[in-house]
Amino acid sequence: MNAHITFAKTAWVLIGTIDDIPRQGSRRIQDGARRIAVFRTADDRVFALEDKCPHKNGPLSEGIVHDGCVTCPLHNWVISLETGEAQGADDGSTSTFPVRIEGRNVYLNLTATTAAC
Repeated sequence: MNAHITFAKTAWVLIGTIDDIPRQGSRRIQDGARRIAVFRTADDRVFALEDKCPHKNGPLSEGIVHDGCVTCPLHNWVISLETGEAQGADDGSTSTFPVRIEGRNVYLNLTATTAAC
């Protein structure tokens, strides 16, 4: 599911519930010109990355979620959901965003914690 949400520039923004994000899948959020992919792992951990692979800007939200990572659908780069860092021999990173779960509600902090290289 993709959502276009207008965000106030506050620290934490409610983006929906954990049930809005498929297990081992993602939900894409639009914040102005920036796209953010919110991922849910098989064990219900939730992470957020800028929806842009560091290799060729592929849409990470369309990738495969596995083992705490997402594989970009364009060229199979594997990106850590926790750090945004490319894995293996690949080099680069994408911005990560803090996520907080309260009950079933998912909150996103729109201040990126790492800058994409």
